[in-house]
Amino acid sequence: MKSNVNMDYKHYNRFYDHFDFIKFRNVFFTFSLVITLAGIISLSIFHLNLGIDFSSGTRVDLQADRPLNITQVTNTFKDLGYQPEQPVLSGNHRNIATVRINKELTHQEIAKVKSAIQSKYGIEPNVSTVSPQVGRDLAKNAFFAVIIASIFIIIYVWVRFEFLQGLTAVIALIHDAFFIISVFSLLHIEVNILFISAVLTIIGYSINDTIVTFDRVRENIKLSRKRLTTFEELGQIVNLSIRETLTRSINTVLTVLFPVIFLLIFGSESIRTFTIALFVGLICGVYSSVCIACPLWAVMKARYIAGRKKKRTVQTEG
Repeated sequence: MKSNVNMDYKHYNRFYDHFDFIKFRNVFFTFSLVITLAGIISLSIFHLNLGIDFSSGTRVDLQADRPLNITQVTNTFKDLGYQPEQPVLSGNHRNIATVRINKELTHQEIAKVKSAIQSKYGIEPNVSTVSPQVGRDLAKNAFFAVIIASIFIIIYVWVRFEFLQGLTAVIALIHDAFFIISVFSLLHIEVNILFISAVLTIIGYSINDTIVTFDRVRENIKLSRKRLTTFEELGQIVNLSIRETLTRSINTVLTVLFPVIFLLIFGSESIRTFTIALFVGLICGVYSSVCIACPLWAVMKARYIAGRKKKRTVQTEG
């Protein structure tokens, strides 16, 4: 085996084996930048459709011994003096309804709602309320959870590999999280506590995929037995590493994606937010690991090497 970065370690026959990921890095970066700007504009105009978990209100889950329809359920609450949002029907026979009221009901009002629904549908509903303070606390804790996870990821990758790889890995996973938020804002999908669970799941998946690729980068740098000093040499290493790990990444995401698709089709409405976020995040996770994290590391590493070389030159001349 030759010991330079220009060598071919094996003969490839896959469709991406001669694709230059580094050459098209600016296309990838531009695409991600456009999506990010679109997400910022969408969030500033439409905001997020916060569910009861993050905003004050009342959620009523009722079940009947017969199929329900949206008009019937809506009129039931209107007769009680409330203006609910459009109910969500679920169940094999569409006999389960979830209704949200943008008001925190008192104990007396909850008792009145339970009594009226039980007398009409025969089963006492489940009523849950969230105060504005609880909603703010949930949102704040979720934000801090993402920040703390990102810090520890940087520390781990810094110790395991190097700081720049940790930094680019976190940039990639923040890119994934914001992409999911942007999609939910654009489509006006309700954001609840399951959404946060999905985002944290995708962060773990994305960083795992990125670390596998970075580990191959490190191995190929050792195999090259050469000190890399130019962007072209770094690019060759990154391209080779991506090609060697991309099959694994595709197979892994497909293995997880198929169950998620079936959950989207046949799953309950109560987990729809979770499955949509997983679907979007899994695809974005592979994209960011291959097209964002590694090419961005090559760019930053080349600039770091050039900066050190320039500094040494200045010191020598001085």
